[in-house]
Amino acid sequence: MVYIGIDIAKFKHFASVVSSDGEVIIKPFPFENSRQGFMKLIEEIENFQDCLIGLESTGHYAENLIYFLYQRGYQIGVINPIQTDALRDSNIRKTKTDKIDTKLIVQCLMLKKYSLVNSQDINIIKLRRLSRFRLETIQQQTRIKTQLTACLDIVFPELSSFFKGNLHLKVSYALLEKYSSAKAIAHCRIDGLTNLLYDNSRGHYNQDKALQLKELAKQSIGLDNPAIELQIQCLIKQLRLYQKQIKDIDLAIMTLMELLNSPILTIPGVGYILGAMIISEICDIKRFSNPSKLLAFAGLDPVVKQSGDFQASSMKISKRGSTYLRYAIYRVAFLIIYNNETFHNYYISKRAQGKTHRVALGHICNKLVRVIFKILTDETPFKVHICNICCLQLLKCHTSEYLIYVNT
Repeated sequence: MVYIGIDIAKFKHFASVVSSDGEVIIKPFPFENSRQGFMKLIEEIENFQDCLIGLESTGHYAENLIYFLYQRGYQIGVINPIQTDALRDSNIRKTKTDKIDTKLIVQCLMLKKYSLVNSQDINIIKLRRLSRFRLETIQQQTRIKTQLTACLDIVFPELSSFFKGNLHLKVSYALLEKYSSAKAIAHCRIDGLTNLLYDNSRGHYNQDKALQLKELAKQSIGLDNPAIELQIQCLIKQLRLYQKQIKDIDLAIMTLMELLNSPILTIPGVGYILGAMIISEICDIKRFSNPSKLLAFAGLDPVVKQSGDFQASSMKISKRGSTYLRYAIYRVAFLIIYNNETFHNYYISKRAQGKTHRVALGHICNKLVRVIFKILTDETPFKVHICNICCLQLLKCHTSEYLIYVNT
C-alpha cells in the first residue's frame, strides 16, 4: 500500500508519497489548483497500483480535486483537521508548513483516521451545498421582506391591517407591483382594482374588499414619494426571483434525497428539506462513536461551569460545531412534538417539571439526536420502540437535570 498525503490550499496544493513502511517515495511537491496542476499530480502517482489518497476536509477548496480523483477511480480518504492538529500538537516542535502537513495526513491514513469517499458522499457534498445555499437564500429573502415592510410603513402604513398583518402574499405583491402607494390605489379604477385582487386571491378579495381598500387609501397618512415607490417595485421583483430560486433548489434537493433514500425521512416532522440538511451536515455517521459526540458536533452539548464548591444551577449549550445542523435539529424538535406521541409526552413531562418551552425543547433536541444516531447507524426506519429506548438511555446518561437554552 502506498499513501499519498495532499495538503489543500486555494491556489497551490502540496502532495507527498510514502510507502506502508514509512519510506518517503516522493518528497513533498507543489501542484496548481488547475487542470494542468491536477494532471501533474496524476503523472506523479499513476504508476502506483495500490494507493490511498488522503486530504483534509477544508471546505470547498478540496471539492474539485475530490471529484477529479474519484472519477479516475482513486481511493480517497477524507480526514478531519482535528486529527492532524492532534498529531501536530503531540510533537515537541509544533511547526506547521504545507510540506509537514502532507506527512501528518499520511500518518492519519496509516492510523486509519479517515473516511473513504464513495458515490453517496459525492451526492452528500452536492446536498450540503444546496441545503446551505437554500438557507442563505431564505435569509436574504427575509431581509428583502423587512425592507419592503419598512417602505410600506412610509407610503401606505394602513395596508398591513387590510391584509391582517401579512403583507407577503401573492395578492399583496400583485397589488404593490401595479400600485406602489396609497395615492396610486386611491386614484385607480375600481373595476381594475377588483379584478386584480380577485384574480390573485382565488376570489377571496371581491369588489367589497376593493372598495374598502380604495377608501383606506384615500384616508391614508402615507407619503407620496416616487423614490420609495420605485424601491417597492424593485424589492417585489427580487422577492419573486427568490421564490423561483427556492422552488428550483427544493426540486434539486428532492431529487438527491430520493437517490440517497435515507431513513431520516421516516422521523415524524422531517421532510426533504430538513432531512437533507441533517444528513448532509452529518455526512458519515460512522465519524461519531456515540450520540454524545454527534450532540457536541451540533453544538447542543451543555457547557459545564464548576469550580471548587461552586456548581452552576443552569447550563447553556456550547453552540460550537455545525450551526446548520443545530438549526435543522431545533426545527425538527419543534415539529416532532406535534407529530409524535412519545416526543409530545416527553415535552409535556418536562413542562410539568417547571421547564420553560425553550428548555423543554432543548431536552427534545437531546433525545432527537439520539434517535437520529440510532436510525442512521442501524440504517433502520424510525419506530416507536427505538424512540423509547433512546429516552431510557437519555435518562441513564444524566444523573442530574440540566437546562439547555437553544438559540438559533
